[in-house]
Amino acid sequence: MKHVKRIALTATAVAAATAATLLGTTAVQAASAKPAALPAVHAPAALAVPDGNKLTGVYSAHGVQTYTCTDGAWKLLEPAATLSDKRDRAHRPVAVHSRGPVWVSTVDGSAVNASAVATSAKDGAVPELLLKATATRGAGTFEGVTYVQRLDTEGGVAPAAACTGTDQISVPYSATYAFYKATA
Repeated sequence: MKHVKRIALTATAVAAATAATLLGTTAVQAASAKPAALPAVHAPAALAVPDGNKLTGVYSAHGVQTYTCTDGAWKLLEPAATLSDKRDRAHRPVAVHSRGPVWVSTVDGSAVNASAVATSAKDGAVPELLLKATATRGAGTFEGVTYVQRLDTEGGVAPAAACTGTDQISVPYSATYAFYKATA
């Protein structure tokens, strides 16, 4: 049952991405109608983005953190989340987030991979993160992204109890992802 739930949640994210891609004209029109101002982000000092980078996107994420049982303990397997622009009242999907970690735009197909360079613990939630881009692909939303912050996390924490066998569990989480590009 746990595996079925994970598949259903992952399938939902893929379906949302596919729908947004097929309706690309609508998504592009919606993107061009967005206000220019980005919402403010508030990050702990430990997660500050280095000077020389500017905020280019702020997205709300809703999804799951999936854990697998390894040697009697829960270990992160992968995240699966759908991101929407915080300025869009309709909450249309603009990207999907998955193992890598990677974020792929459902509007233009661009993508960014990153790895964590700093963490900030948060009670009852997965930690907030500062991630540095390791690769980008395509032109558009994620083209040239240098840093990503995972902020305002809620949920997603692995169960505290020991596990057995090869069990998997998906734990709902939400976060705000902020993307930055070099200014020069």
